[in-house]
This record gives sequence, C-alpha cells and structure tokens, in this order.
Amino acid sequence: MIYYVWNWVTKDIKPVLSEASLVLVGLIDRIRMLDNDLVRLNQKLNTVLQLRKMDYDALRKTAHEYILKEEEKNQK
Repeated sequence: MIYYVWNWVTKDIKPVLSEASLVLVGLIDRIRMLDNDLVRLNQKLNTVLQLRKMDYDALRKTAHEYILKEEEKNQK
C-alpha cells in the first residue's frame, strides 16, 4: 500500500506541483511588474497635478495683479 501511494505521489502529484509552482512564480513576477507600473504612473500623475496647480496659482496671481492695476487706473 505504501509503495503504491509513494509511486502515485512521485509520478503524478510531484510533476503537477512543480508546474503549479512555476506558474505561481510567474504570476508573482507579473504582479510585481504591475505594482511597479502603478507606482510610476502614480508619480507621473502627482507631477502633472503639481505642475497644473503651479500654473493655476501663477495665472491667479497674474490675474489678481491685473485687477489691482485696473482698480488703480480707475481711481485716478
């Protein structure tokens, strides 16, 4: 009985487990690559948002200065 169980495990189960292990390693590698891609995309998005905020702040400052100059002209 032990011989048949041992024979079944070594011939049928062990190769399937080895193949499943290789597939699992491949999936883990793909998940790591996707995670790295998400980190890079997040960094790019943050950079774009910061640049847009800087542009918006600069535009708002310029508009405010223009309004103040126009108010000064109108008061004279």
